[in-house]
Formats: sequence, C-alpha cells, structure tokens
Amino acid sequence: MSRQDKIELEAVFWDYPEFRDQNYLRQYLKNKNGKSGYYWVMNRFLEYGRVVDTFSVFDIHEIAESLSKLKLSIHALKKWKRMVEVYG
Repeated sequence: MSRQDKIELEAVFWDYPEFRDQNYLRQYLKNKNGKSGYYWVMNRFLEYGRVVDTFSVFDIHEIAESLSKLKLSIHALKKWKRMVEVYG
C-alpha cells in the first residue's frame, strides 16, 4: 500500500485505525460481516471519502441500490443522487 492510499483511508476512517489498512478493509467487505457492516463502510465512504476513492471500493450500481438504506447527511445524499444520475 502506498502512502497515498493510507492518507485516503485516513480521511474516511480517522477514528478506526484497523480500517486504514487496505487489506483489512477489503477482507472485511469480502466477508460482508453482515449487511449492516457493509452498509456502515459504504456510508463512511459516501460521507467522508473522495469520489475516486469511493469508486475504487464500490461500483455505482451498488451505491444506487443502497442509497435508501444508508443514513447519509442531506449534503451527501444530494451529492450521491447526482453522481448516480450522471454515472449510473
């Protein structure tokens, strides 16, 4: 993992150091750890991550299908609805 990757994950998981490890994060998502854990990670990326980082983990169709299940801020929800319109 490059220094760039670590910085990007720190913006999303500043308070959860284990999730800043890209291998740990991918394994966590691969196992899904229950849908609630999967949605929790997605919610963190949509709220705090850069778009390019979010798209490196989730595809636009996953995001579109999950928006109604997430607890996003008004700003983040508006932003991601627009991303789905444009890229979905």
